[in-house]
Amino acid sequence: MSDGDEPSNTMRGRVGQSRLKLWLLMDANRWFVTALPLTLVFAALVVLGVLDPAPIRGSWNLKDPIETTFQGFLTAIITGVTLVVTINQLVLSQELGPLGDQRDRMDGAMEFREDVEDVLDVPAAPPEPSAFLRALIEGIRNRAQELETASAETDGNSSEDAENAVSEYVDGLVENADEVAKQLESEQFGTFDVLFAALNFNYSWKIYEGRRLRNQYTDSLSEETRERLDNLTETLKFFGPAREHFKTLYFQWELINLSRTMLYTSIPALVVATGMILYVDNPGSIQGFAFGVDNLVWVVSGAVTVALVPFMVLLSYVLRIATVAKRTLSIGPFILRSVNRSEDLDWE
Repeated sequence: MSDGDEPSNTMRGRVGQSRLKLWLLMDANRWFVTALPLTLVFAALVVLGVLDPAPIRGSWNLKDPIETTFQGFLTAIITGVTLVVTINQLVLSQELGPLGDQRDRMDGAMEFREDVEDVLDVPAAPPEPSAFLRALIEGIRNRAQELETASAETDGNSSEDAENAVSEYVDGLVENADEVAKQLESEQFGTFDVLFAALNFNYSWKIYEGRRLRNQYTDSLSEETRERLDNLTETLKFFGPAREHFKTLYFQWELINLSRTMLYTSIPALVVATGMILYVDNPGSIQGFAFGVDNLVWVVSGAVTVALVPFMVLLSYVLRIATVAKRTLSIGPFILRSVNRSEDLDWE
């Protein structure tokens, strides 16, 4: 396989989108992603208020645009917060259950940890998610180096093509493992950095390439090399379930943060929307100009921006969760994205 056929190891390289877009969707602080569109909305409303040939004071005599607008905001804020909290409770309800279900979950978690410990040959796997993933990746790297050593010590039993293919495969895997292990160093669960580092380990392609080498060069590889390759593939298989488990926990963590943030931001939004309905009932209540702009335009634009804060918070969190979910729909050696591959596949 040519180098051009292999997808990038990093998430940024695989998605085929601009670095700025990916940073906004996944990496950027959620408060920054919330503030950016709010700033644009505020600026746009002020500009429209200045350019409007029929100023808002003039249209007040014919209708009541402010009261109508903020009545809609009031209803939307209450409905939106209620909906988000309800969805959050439905997701978290999966954590509730009878004792038997909780015991099954505990047994499953312990069984998985024991399997990983057996594969890594360690007395106990680290309890922290970042350290656990790092230990697993370092175990994968060690298996890859053992594979390369076994391939180089075959005393001519392996063909040159097989040795080169194994060496190229190991070099790419070790490089990716070292990079991700470094990214996971000292990271704490609850931050997106742990999950983003895990997304940068292209384990699905490594499984596919390992199985491809095993089947394509079966007659050219020594028995020890085939055994090392099988061990590496088996170790790689543990990374998928581990990443998916921590991804699920992170989604629940983020939904809790989203619910709390929505509740916090909804209080000032409700106060502002209610205040605009009750107290800004005539254009004469707000007089004067600031920086050449009618103060009524400043007040209305600011109030609309504050009323939109809960929605923008929801948008910023959902963008990240949806982007991660889209990029991790498949587990194992299935690639749900465009890659540069030939139409004529060699199945032999």
